[in-house]
Amino acid sequence: MTAAAHQSDPVRPIRLGTRASRLAVAQSQDVADRLAKAAGRPVELVTVTSEGDTNRASLASLGGTGVFASALREALVAGDVDVLVHSLKDLPTAPYPGLTIAAVPKRADARDVLVARNAATIDTLPEHAKVGTGSPRRAAQLKAKRPDLDVVDIRGNIDTRLARVHDDLDAVVLAAAGLSRIDRLSEATELLDLGFWPSAPGQGALAIETRADESDRNLVAALRKIEHAPTRLTVSAERQVLAKLEAGCSAPIGATAIVDAEMLLVSATVYRPDGSEYRTASHAAVLDGSPADRLAEALEVGTRVAAELLENGAGDLADLADSTK
Repeated sequence: MTAAAHQSDPVRPIRLGTRASRLAVAQSQDVADRLAKAAGRPVELVTVTSEGDTNRASLASLGGTGVFASALREALVAGDVDVLVHSLKDLPTAPYPGLTIAAVPKRADARDVLVARNAATIDTLPEHAKVGTGSPRRAAQLKAKRPDLDVVDIRGNIDTRLARVHDDLDAVVLAAAGLSRIDRLSEATELLDLGFWPSAPGQGALAIETRADESDRNLVAALRKIEHAPTRLTVSAERQVLAKLEAGCSAPIGATAIVDAEMLLVSATVYRPDGSEYRTASHAAVLDGSPADRLAEALEVGTRVAAELLENGAGDLADLADSTK
């Protein structure tokens, strides 16, 4: 169907591309409901299978979590779907030709959580406990806090990872937002404070991606309605740190940005993979002017944070260069 046909058919369903996992479908359905209300027309989910869904190798060996986005983006470019929903932390920072992030809804909880046997916390886990995670950042943070822990590289959806706590692991570390979106946050035994446990840049936020030349005015207007400007600013600053460090989504980097009384605060940490060392940098700026001015300031703060990290030797702690960024 051509772009012109799209414009002349306001009741044509909006096709929203998503991965098929329980979490992906849950967060995509939430966006679909909001988009349908904003656009006044139906939205249907179209599932797309990515290499990350079928290949059980570690994320690092597959080239980072960007492997989840590639097949979805190919479907969007081909015209098989009209919009995509991504977990923003899984999205490479480099622009994708012909596509744009048209909306960033309000962010959910950015924190990580521990789910452990016997309601354990990080401090009360038994010595040499087996803790599962597929994230090099989380692995480094765990080792920094508890060098005795046996950190196990795991893959699989949330339900699979949670099941292992009752099987061969003592605990797993997951994103609070993911557990909340599938109504399993009550199983968390500890919420990890962003101060010591900064999460992945963009964690807890979603990105809605469209073709850059999208001509469906109804769709474009609806996406503007579900945009959340403060979230756009904070995740843009966090992802700018990642981009300027030339690091991929799976690098051992945590970043946290907040907007407080028109002040943007950005902090980031780069870890040695074994958790034995890390570097942290923080910068702030007052936000004023137009939305474009505020976004430019957010990117500038993220750039300053990355520059300080590199000046302080962050590049010596981790192999940051990543072509999939």
